[in-house]
Amino acid sequence: MTEPRPPAHLLIDPALEDTLAAVETRLASLGEALRARDAEAIDRHATELHRALARAVEHFTHAARSGNVPPLLRRRLASASGQVAAQRESLARATAALDRAIEVLMPRDGPGLYSSLGGTDRSLRGGSVQA
Repeated sequence: MTEPRPPAHLLIDPALEDTLAAVETRLASLGEALRARDAEAIDRHATELHRALARAVEHFTHAARSGNVPPLLRRRLASASGQVAAQRESLARATAALDRAIEVLMPRDGPGLYSSLGGTDRSLRGGSVQA
């Protein structure tokens, strides 16, 4: 006697599993590169993650149209999406901090000091007041 097959919505397509595993692996690699602050590795892993995500979107979109995405894979995909968002937020914070540091080290061109008239650039606009 053969064992009964699980319902179709619980069967995991190996292609979907492989695609999602690739995304998870790339996410982990990018996370390690970010922690190590290895710019070359960050660039390489971000590119690989982008490609893996594009493949995953294609595979999952096709599977969703046929109603064949098991709940386990949906949860893993949602988790991966959350990790991408967290890494993006972390990178945005790091970029903002770097931008602030650059601004302190390399101020904008032009006078940043107050003139005798009070403003930073009033002398450049002339001394007349218009109503």
